[in-house]
Amino acid sequence: MNEKNNQREYIPPKTHLVPCRILRTGAAFGWLRAAWTDFGNAKGISLAYGFFVFLVSILVALLAWKLGGFVLLLSALSGFVFVAPMLAFGLYSVSRQLCEGKTPDIAHTLKAIKRPLGNSMVYTLVLLVIFLLWARAGMMVQVFFPLGGTPEWGHLISFLLIGSAVGSIFAGLSFAASVFSLPMLANRDIDVITAVLSSINGVLRNKPAMLVWAILICALTLVGFLTAGIGLIIIIPWLAYATWHGYRAALDVSGWPKLPQEDSHSKPDPDNHPV
Repeated sequence: MNEKNNQREYIPPKTHLVPCRILRTGAAFGWLRAAWTDFGNAKGISLAYGFFVFLVSILVALLAWKLGGFVLLLSALSGFVFVAPMLAFGLYSVSRQLCEGKTPDIAHTLKAIKRPLGNSMVYTLVLLVIFLLWARAGMMVQVFFPLGGTPEWGHLISFLLIGSAVGSIFAGLSFAASVFSLPMLANRDIDVITAVLSSINGVLRNKPAMLVWAILICALTLVGFLTAGIGLIIIIPWLAYATWHGYRAALDVSGWPKLPQEDSHSKPDPDNHPV
């Protein structure tokens, strides 16, 4: 009987929404500052991860150009916003290690990716479906960009405007569902549905702040593309770390248990640190 009393069984909160805080409109600039500090404290891993994303981006761009030319290339580049959060999944562990006062290393980071593998694979599948739907929609918009000869500026503008309007629907859904859920899945023992619903709720309750953050993500990603992908080597880790700090600022996940780490019993909870 005493043994039963001494055991503390974890009872998950009776809710499918993680409590959300209200953010300042310009909160994202603070996340970027904190993320830049993280980048400086983990330069080796950050640059290695960024270079990996750069290589993947180049390979996808070359494949898209070979298979579908300019139209498929544009669809693939714009669809990058759907898969980029998943590519940065491992970097959330780097920020967590830094928050816990550890020195990040590759081995620890790779192990951290494996722990929430089941949930991350489910979410990867969801993002892949969204990306494929967008790629198909992008090909359908091709009707506004006639092939053959030299396209007129009017056709090009129509293609870009209509494609942007269609893409914004997919991008907005992907952004709301992933902006807080992925760092949560990388850090907490939480199911995908709760993480996604909580992320969407956090975005809806902080529309001005999240609009600023979405614009900053688009602007920095555009800089990466305009530098032939080279800028992504720095931008992707930077945005990943900023996303981690945004997740900590927006959601109170103290009611959900942390995913274990080798020596986590001796470290403070990173999500209980002052933001």
